[in-house]
Amino acid sequence: MHLAWTTFTVNKRFPLTISRGTTAQTVNVWVRVEADGVEGWGEASPFGIGDLRQSTEAILEDLAQAKPLLEPLHPLERERVETTLINAGVRSAARAAVDGALWDWLGKRTGFAVWQILGLSREAIVPTSVTIGINPPEIARQRVRDWLELTHARSLKIKLGNPAGIEADQTMFEAIRQEVPEGIALRVDANGGWSLQDALTMCRWLAERGVEYVEQPLPRGAENDLPALYRESPLPIFVDESCFDKRDVVRLADRVHGINIKLMKCGGLSEAIRMVHAARALRLQVMYGCYSDTSLSISTAAQIAPLADHLDLDSHLNLMDDPFTGAELRDGRVLPNDAPGLGVRLREMFPV
Repeated sequence: MHLAWTTFTVNKRFPLTISRGTTAQTVNVWVRVEADGVEGWGEASPFGIGDLRQSTEAILEDLAQAKPLLEPLHPLERERVETTLINAGVRSAARAAVDGALWDWLGKRTGFAVWQILGLSREAIVPTSVTIGINPPEIARQRVRDWLELTHARSLKIKLGNPAGIEADQTMFEAIRQEVPEGIALRVDANGGWSLQDALTMCRWLAERGVEYVEQPLPRGAENDLPALYRESPLPIFVDESCFDKRDVVRLADRVHGINIKLMKCGGLSEAIRMVHAARALRLQVMYGCYSDTSLSISTAAQIAPLADHLDLDSHLNLMDDPFTGAELRDGRVLPNDAPGLGVRLREMFPV
C-alpha cells in the first residue's frame, strides 16, 4: 500500500475553553492509503492531556516512520498493520488516521458504507451533545443561544472545572440553566478540574439541578480516588482522560459507570469497537467524544454511533473551515450517509 498525508489548518467558530486551557485553531493531518486503484482517507488530530501530548509534529514523525513499514502490506491486512504500528511505537493519533483510512478503503472497495459492513442500524443513533465551554456567565448564555440556533441540539455538554473554583462553576452553570429551554438534556464535563471533595460537592449540587452525568471529574492520575466518588455520587461517573484503550476499560470498570471513547486516544475505529465490547461485557455505558476533529474523523466515529449510549460528536459543527463533508446533522443526530466507506468527500473550495 502507498501512504501519503497533507496538513491543513482549521479554525473554531467559538474558541473552546476547558479546565486545561483554550483552543481556537489546530493543524490536523489528512492521511491517504492507496492500493489496487482505491484510496482510503483518515484523519489525525493533535491533542494533549497533561504531559501526554501528541502534537502535529509528533503525528508527522509517526507517519514518516510508518510509511516504509506499511508499503509491503495490503489494506486487507488490518490486524497486521495495527500490530506493526504498535510494535514500532507509533502513537495513537497517527494509528487512528491509518486505521480509518483502511476502513474507508474497505468500504470503497466493496461498495458499502462501513456501518453497513458492520451490520449496524442508523435508527439506533442517539442525539449528540453540543459543547458549552468555560466562559463568563453572560458569554456562556450567549453560547447556548448560538448553539441552539445553529444546531437545534437536544442536549448540552457543559464544561466545568474552572481554575477559579467551584463557585465560578456554579455561577456559570446557573446562568446557562436560565437560558436552556425545557426538554434539553444537560451533561457536565470537568476535564479533571476538581479535587475529590469538590467533585463530591459538585455531583450532589448538579444532581439537584437535573444533570444526567458527570464526565472526568478527577484528574488523570487520581484514579485511586474514583471508588470513593463512585460510592457517594448521586450521578453516573464517566471517564475520558483516564481511559485510552481496552486495558483501561478493564482497569476502571469497578469505579466508574461509563467510558468516553475517542479515536485519537485509542488508536482508531478497530480499537474503539473492541472497547465497546469490553465495556458492554463489564456493564459499563459508552460515550464517544472528539477533539478538534473535522467531518472526516466525525464521520469515522459515526460509523459505530449505533453502539453508543451517549454521543459528543460536535467538533466539526464548530469549525469555520472544515475541508470535508460527510455525516449529516438531522434532528440533533449525527448520521453517517450511505456512500461507500466513510462517506466523506472534499468540499469544492478545497480541491486536492
